[in-house]
Amino acid sequence: MPTAVISDIHGNATALRAVLADIRSRGIERIINLGDSIGYGPDPLECVDLVMEHCEWALMGNHDFAVLYEPTNFNAPAEASAYWTRAQFDAEPDEAKRARRYDFLGRLRVRVVEQVGGHALLAVHGSPRRPINEYIFPDDAMDAPDKLEAIFERVERLCIVGHTHVPGVFTDEPDFYPPDELGEARTYKFEPGEKAIINVGSVGQPRDGDPRASYVVLHDDRVEFRRVEYDVEEPRRKIHAITELNDWLGDRLVEGK
Repeated sequence: MPTAVISDIHGNATALRAVLADIRSRGIERIINLGDSIGYGPDPLECVDLVMEHCEWALMGNHDFAVLYEPTNFNAPAEASAYWTRAQFDAEPDEAKRARRYDFLGRLRVRVVEQVGGHALLAVHGSPRRPINEYIFPDDAMDAPDKLEAIFERVERLCIVGHTHVPGVFTDEPDFYPPDELGEARTYKFEPGEKAIINVGSVGQPRDGDPRASYVVLHDDRVEFRRVEYDVEEPRRKIHAITELNDWLGDRLVEGK
């Protein structure tokens, strides 16, 4: 059964609704979420509600952690967005809804291991060795091979991550393959004996120069990268209308950076 893997929604309900519609159009019934459902964007409550409704499970991202506990090592716009997001949770007048959303945040898992095609699949937000906070950058394949080697030591076969908002596949060669280098089908087939870490990209704030929402479809033997167009101007306008959110958080959506 194929599984849709989403990540880094970042409070962008417009993008999330478009991705959910694309997933439904493909007849995919199972969705999992690698974290950062909130933070940066203008629709945190709607995003949490949609994730609770549609995702089988979700992980804890660093922005989820920041809203539930405290933002650490955040730049000023990110920190301000975390406090504003928490205020939206607290301002919910329906006590049951407020409790349910906080309960959702409190129950987010840090790591999940499943079986895919007879192989172990590790799911984390950041990296296998620091699941919430560590970034695995595309340049690490060239500039930090020792870092990747240490990370791959914690991967039995396959791993799925988000966090950088840049989709692609890391292999233990080491190498990195962006979706555009995977052929017209934008699909990576798992090779026998090879370890792979798949970054699924970001639904709500892509940073690879493509403003379209990103997610993947995971099969037993391959992963397929998907991009979905949505009305980027809608969340941008919403962010600009909220004093506590930096306009830059909306403007960067247009360029996918």
